[in-house]
Amino acid sequence: MKKILITGALGQIGSELTLELRNKYGKENVVATDIRKPEDSIVVNNGIFEILDVTDANRMKELVETYKVDTLIHLAALLSAVAEEKPQLAWNLNMGGLLNALEIAREFDLKFFTPSSIGAFGPETPKDQTPQLTIQRPTTMYGVTKVSGELLGDYYHHKFGVDTRSVRFPGLISYETLPGGGTTDYAVDIYYEALRHKSYTSFIGKGTYMDMMYMPDAVELIIQLMEAPSEQLTQRNAYNVSAMSVSPEDFEKAIQKHIPEFILEYDVDPVRQGIADSWPNAIDTSVAQREWNFSPSYNLEKMTDDMLTQLNKKGISENIKSGTNQQ
Repeated sequence: MKKILITGALGQIGSELTLELRNKYGKENVVATDIRKPEDSIVVNNGIFEILDVTDANRMKELVETYKVDTLIHLAALLSAVAEEKPQLAWNLNMGGLLNALEIAREFDLKFFTPSSIGAFGPETPKDQTPQLTIQRPTTMYGVTKVSGELLGDYYHHKFGVDTRSVRFPGLISYETLPGGGTTDYAVDIYYEALRHKSYTSFIGKGTYMDMMYMPDAVELIIQLMEAPSEQLTQRNAYNVSAMSVSPEDFEKAIQKHIPEFILEYDVDPVRQGIADSWPNAIDTSVAQREWNFSPSYNLEKMTDDMLTQLNKKGISENIKSGTNQQ
């Protein structure tokens, strides 16, 4: 990777990935794009930034030509809960934007990455140690777009030789950027509320296990996968990846080691609970481990310690109230 363009660079993954790529490859070699341009954003202010609506193929092509891009990282998409509220928009954005990006990758011979998700699985998928290759019949529009994206990535690789790569991300947890409408959002909110109020009401029910990952691991694995030799990759669209399989009460116990008085309560949202119930409890990541040495650094305890430390540094406490804006 010498010159990288990122779509959806202000999102939960993009905001941290952009900064790490700029640190690694140079600010002048990473072009961040998004549909908006907030003036107070570090992503906007510390390097090249351009406005891009990914449904505008001509604008995307113009940016690739202008900056002589060789790698396209396509992150722009609606996430699970929002996609269920706006299924037509989700299809148009998630699939229309992806098709535009793949076409440009084909035309300009770009190395290409876009994330899939555990949302690509469905209720008929094996729930435990979910295999790399298994039945994928999701019951959400988000999941439908993710399965379609995996197949489309495979098609562009086999038909046109595009160097497509992807992973099925679990829920992602970050102290930098708040999530934007996902089923796993509770796993971020719980840390903020633990510090602010020493309590949290979960919209996901007790005993609901889902795969999760800390954002530093997610950023590192994207770079690691993109730097892996192409000939090593057999399941390029998309690899199972995860760092931990956890339930709300697992977060409760981990937080109580730091904040003993923390209380977890429940007010289950049937929409997001239904989505969570259609996903695996824990997936098998052995193929990613074997083919490109995937190995996350953070477990639940290490992540909890760092999350609470970092949020304290940011001034999150019970005396501070702010709105919250992942799979």
